[in-house]
Amino acid sequence: MKKVFLSIGADLIHGGHIAIIEKAAALGELTVGVLTDQAIMRYRGYPLLPYEERCKIISGIKGVARIVPKTTLSYEAILKEEKPDYIVHGDIWRAGARERLEALLKVYGGELVEYPYSRNEEYQIFESNLEAMRLIPDVRRGMLRRLLGTLDRPIRVMEAHNGLSGLIVEKARAHTDGEARAFDAIWVSSLCDSTSKGKPDIELIDMSSRLNTINEIMEVTTKPIILDADTGGITEHFVYNVKTIERLGVSAVIIEDKAGLKQNSLLGNEVPQQMADIDEFCEKIRAGKAAQSTRSFMIIARIESLILERGMEDALARASAYVSAGADGIMIHSRKKSPEEVLRFCRLFREMYPEIPVVVVPTTYNTITEDELAQAGANIVIYANHLIRSAFPVMMRTAEEVLYHKRAAEAEELCMPIKEILHLL
Repeated sequence: MKKVFLSIGADLIHGGHIAIIEKAAALGELTVGVLTDQAIMRYRGYPLLPYEERCKIISGIKGVARIVPKTTLSYEAILKEEKPDYIVHGDIWRAGARERLEALLKVYGGELVEYPYSRNEEYQIFESNLEAMRLIPDVRRGMLRRLLGTLDRPIRVMEAHNGLSGLIVEKARAHTDGEARAFDAIWVSSLCDSTSKGKPDIELIDMSSRLNTINEIMEVTTKPIILDADTGGITEHFVYNVKTIERLGVSAVIIEDKAGLKQNSLLGNEVPQQMADIDEFCEKIRAGKAAQSTRSFMIIARIESLILERGMEDALARASAYVSAGADGIMIHSRKKSPEEVLRFCRLFREMYPEIPVVVVPTTYNTITEDELAQAGANIVIYANHLIRSAFPVMMRTAEEVLYHKRAAEAEELCMPIKEILHLL
């Protein structure tokens, strides 16, 4: 029999998928390459059904002889291994994809067979509804834990401070190394939220205002959200805030082990800052974990020992205590330009706790790559304030250009065309 190959990633199967599978199976022995979760995330949102579940569904369809994982959108690796006589594909292509596939098939004499995509309006509504399902709090909340168990690289997180910046994090893509690289999650930062409101980062913005920001971002995005909750406030308040943000669909909250007036960590000992008592902070973690309703929600403890120059021993002691208290992960922070102390902490912590997620924030030590951080044991990399820091100087220059020239023409080159904004929205 002829060898036939079909690539598919569908979250849920509808009649259009069944039809193309039947047509492909009629050509010979059909192998279906099911896109892995990582492969799907390279071109759209996180799949609602994990790879294993999608394999079970597709393997049960008549005509499917076997299933293999397809780890990228490219056919290059799979063709070298399988050398199918026919590749079956729909008649809608990404730019240049058809030409690349035909060149690969030409090497060994394979043939491309195209069938038209189903134009059934009900199928289109069905797929639109799938996109909407990613907005459901119960679906969204669990994405971060699923990512931790799926990706073979650190989770890549970018800050957003309003709906527009949330859209940028949602839609940003960098095409490199044959793949579309994107952000996996959104960081809602206390610093950026305060800055966008023109106020200092001293835990001044109350939770009601923070929740409004979260809602703005959630309405226009689908990615999991990690919330910077400063110190978490007093334990009795933190308990209720956990219930609220969990109900909204936030995936994780990070609280830092400082007491008294909260100051931005990057100021270090330049301003008075006080570390929280370990036992009291552990009690806050335990109370928060007891208050949550689902297993998917995460409480992550942020350690300020290196920021305030308390040393590695203090950082590791606190990390151990917080994990024992129930913390789902540890965030280690540093304001040094060298990443060495963060890398050392990651390695030492990983020796003690191989499975507990480690979060890093390479703001000051920004020359290190995600791959290097991963080698030391980091699981989540947060780019914590870059969108708002990049927006401010351009807006200031635009305002100055208008003032200087008494017209807007000279500022136009700094501005995004209105049509592009409308398209983004």
